[in-house]
Amino acid sequence: MTTTVTDIATTDLTVEAPAIEPAELAALGEGHIAYVRPIRSDEVRSLFPQAPEMSPGLDLFALLSASGSPILLTDSREVAVANAMAHQLFPVSLH
Repeated sequence: MTTTVTDIATTDLTVEAPAIEPAELAALGEGHIAYVRPIRSDEVRSLFPQAPEMSPGLDLFALLSASGSPILLTDSREVAVANAMAHQLFPVSLH
C-alpha cells in the first residue's frame, strides 16, 4: 500500500465565489428583513430628506428596509421593532 503526502503549502485551495451584482445584494432580505439603526438627529436628513428640522443631539432610531430604504423614524427602539413586526418584517439591529 502506498501513501501519498501532499504539501498543503503548495496546494492551491483558491475557490472562486460566484459574482453577485450590487442590485442583487441590496435585494437580499427585501420584504423579510428590516434594520433598526440608532441615529442622531443631526443625521436624519441624510436618510429622511422630507423630515422636519430637529434639534441637534437627539438619539433616535431608524427602521430601514433590507435595501436601506427608510421606513420609520422614532425615538424608541421598541417602537421600531414593533413596527417591523407589525409589517411581518424580521427586525435586526445595525450598529
